[in-house]
Amino acid sequence: MTAVANETTLDVDVDVRFTPAGTPLAVRHEGRIWAVAADPVHWFTRDAWWDTQRTAAVGSGDLVSIEFWRVQVRLGSNSALRTFTLRRNPLSTQWLLESISD
Repeated sequence: MTAVANETTLDVDVDVRFTPAGTPLAVRHEGRIWAVAADPVHWFTRDAWWDTQRTAAVGSGDLVSIEFWRVQVRLGSNSALRTFTLRRNPLSTQWLLESISD
């Protein structure tokens, strides 16, 4: 992904609240709750496993799938939309805010 002029790359931990169906509902970033205001986009990429030094026991899970969500969020009903790109690395339970764009 290429950064554009109005995009900020961060890679900071965030809390993501999901619907029962598994779709992002809200993101907590810097103590503020950002509500998801549009249908999010979901995709996966593969980690370059051959470049890592990770080892794992047999049966430990998926070591290569990186999960992404792109969500449009806002602080309140009158605030401007911002786009957050969220990432979760293989075997991690923590979501990272990869970037923010306006």
